[in-house]
Amino acid sequence: MSNIGRRRTMVPVVTLVSLVLAGCSSQSEERPQAANSNGPSVKLNPEINHLHGLHINADGTVLAGTHTGLFAVEPSGSTSRVGNTDDDLMGMTGVPGTNTVLSSGHPGRSSDAPNPLGLMESTDGGQNLTTKSLIGELDFHVLTSNGGIIVGFDGTTGLLVSTDSGTSWTAGASLPTASLAITDAGVWAVTTNGLQLSTDAARTFSVVPDAPPLSVVSAGTDGALWGVDVDGNAWRSRGGRTWQMHSSIGPVDALTASDYDNAYAATDQSLYALR
Repeated sequence: MSNIGRRRTMVPVVTLVSLVLAGCSSQSEERPQAANSNGPSVKLNPEINHLHGLHINADGTVLAGTHTGLFAVEPSGSTSRVGNTDDDLMGMTGVPGTNTVLSSGHPGRSSDAPNPLGLMESTDGGQNLTTKSLIGELDFHVLTSNGGIIVGFDGTTGLLVSTDSGTSWTAGASLPTASLAITDAGVWAVTTNGLQLSTDAARTFSVVPDAPPLSVVSAGTDGALWGVDVDGNAWRSRGGRTWQMHSSIGPVDALTASDYDNAYAATDQSLYALR
């Protein structure tokens, strides 16, 4: 168990819209007219309540972590519960291209686990979530992992980093962040000062020049980055230095990338397929 002091918690979130790429450009160029801006949508089942995060399992299933547990989302917008937990899964994410799901949060009504839940992990696509560490100590508002390291932010002072699958933790940069992603280039963080990058395992960060004013960011299996900005424009990048606007979908609560050609963005009412 880590000796990191106790910290407290609060909370961060599907309709399927196929968005076709319209003439893209780098951010420095004039923005193109987005395809399917405010296009047709499919309502999600009401059981999707306060969506906190998204993950794409190895078989392509989209998982949504919510205020009342984990759900699989069908292209039609219908949902089905995954596993038997009704925990409030804050900071939910996954290792890209795998069935490894990471989450944090608070016990649901059916649980007698200590509050908060610390870091929880599933290696079977969310069917079974088990506590890895920090139970009763903190919950993460933001999480990311590439399978090698895990970086989390608990909503208070700064980042925590684990290099042993979440068993032990060390302090990273004192950097409040709204969203995190990891590629071979380093750890990416959405901050009030814009998108920032760390090349030393989240110990220090520097601002990424000319990046869009993102509100969320996610990395795919091929190292591509997707982001949605504060105005609801979806962007993508192969390396995080040059960005192209993909489409306009409106503000979202959560984002997950499969690769450069595929991602999903969501609110607790709609899921947008970015293709």
